[in-house]
Amino acid sequence: MTRPDKAVLVVGAGDATGGAIARRFAREGYAACLSRRSADKLQPLVQRIHAEGGVAHGFGSDARDEAAVIELFAHIEREIAPIEVLVFNIGANVRFPITEMTERVYRKVWEMAALSGFLVGREAARVMQARGRGTILFTGATASLRGGSGFAAFAGAKHALRALAQSMARELGPKGIHVAHVVIDGAIDTAFIAENFPERYATKAHDGILDPEAIAESYWQIHRQHRSAWTHEMDLRPWTEAF
Repeated sequence: MTRPDKAVLVVGAGDATGGAIARRFAREGYAACLSRRSADKLQPLVQRIHAEGGVAHGFGSDARDEAAVIELFAHIEREIAPIEVLVFNIGANVRFPITEMTERVYRKVWEMAALSGFLVGREAARVMQARGRGTILFTGATASLRGGSGFAAFAGAKHALRALAQSMARELGPKGIHVAHVVIDGAIDTAFIAENFPERYATKAHDGILDPEAIAESYWQIHRQHRSAWTHEMDLRPWTEAF
């Protein structure tokens, strides 16, 4: 198989959204580099991409660890292909009453959804800036725009990630790097929703929850935009969602 000349790095490559995004880019000839804390959990996705004719590599890496992030980017750039697209897709959605939330929980959520976004975003900017091109896509949530009861930690971290994306877009856009923030507003077709919210999941029959494949298509289209008409922020929600 011919060595790919470009890579997409999906940080937070789970079984739903992250996996669908990786597969979408792999179909376009990108080497799909997948990262999450447990490499073993990536193997089914890696095998699926291979079965579909694509190239995929799985990495067990903690995105909160600066040294690990630096090494991940260096390895991909050196051994696989130049990183043309970064997708930051770590969730960290937890719910705690404010009086019951510990410092450890608040810090961990911030590290997962905000600090790790900074670390991978910075490393992507470093390699892309030298080439004068690239796309950095941050996955946001309803909590990126407003806080909710019980979601102080999640909303705080997602607000921080959105601010990071805005600042990076202003700094890197003139250097040829497209930075976008995608607000995912609604339940996604996942095993978690199916098991814990069966009534909500039943609306899948009439497109009442977000389809990961449709989300992935939107990410691909953002990446393909001409720089004279770049999107910075996009919100995606099913037609049934109130907003």
